[in-house]
Amino acid sequence: MTIATALGATEGTTCLVGAGGKKTTLYALAGRLDRAVLTATVRIPIFDREVASVRVTEDPVAALRGDDAPAGDASASGAPATDAFPLGLVPGRDRDDRYRGYDPETVDALAAAHDGPVLVKADGARTRLLKAPNDREPQIPSGADTVVPVASVGAVGEPLSAETVHRPERVAALVDADLGDEITPELIGRVLAHERGGLKGIPPGATPVPLLNAVDDDADEAVAREISAVVHEHADVPRVVLARMIDETVVDVVA
Repeated sequence: MTIATALGATEGTTCLVGAGGKKTTLYALAGRLDRAVLTATVRIPIFDREVASVRVTEDPVAALRGDDAPAGDASASGAPATDAFPLGLVPGRDRDDRYRGYDPETVDALAAAHDGPVLVKADGARTRLLKAPNDREPQIPSGADTVVPVASVGAVGEPLSAETVHRPERVAALVDADLGDEITPELIGRVLAHERGGLKGIPPGATPVPLLNAVDDDADEAVAREISAVVHEHADVPRVVLARMIDETVVDVVA
């Protein structure tokens, strides 16, 4: 089973939230799906090397059709942008190392105009392994088909602190823990399953599919299965995907 099939990302709009593997997963999906568009509703690091072409435009629907391309304009690969997939679409730069994201309504319009999968980074985590969203997150388009809350099993055994967790104080509040407590499979599972955690802001009709990343060996798999059991105990999700995204391997799907 491919990661795209496991996550249900082969068509429609798939949004990734959480921490510990969002960008790696987005890039893997973009490279494996036919006619994929990669975009964001929040800031995203420059990802030109991860796709065939990036168009910087305030009107992604026009860019997708090629309507806004000046005569002779070409993508980084030398082909017209609409012929170069996976295609990145972003509205502009924010500093030298990041692109800005579109508002969710613009991504909905983009998805409606596209005949392939749309992949969306819908929150940030500053390279941490676990997170809880703030009041403005996540930025999920209302037309999202699948939302993938991500967490890394590598957080287990680490202290609940800013070195491992983005906004550790919010995570602590969600699960009645204290800063500095050891991160357990129970804690991660409850965060992923929480309506103000991994499941926050999921639109009606969208399918949540949690992803546990960095399942690198048998010990990690045992931990991931513990987390999956907690997720299923606290939330109505169809499956939890266990994966090693460094090499795009699906370890298991726990229904």
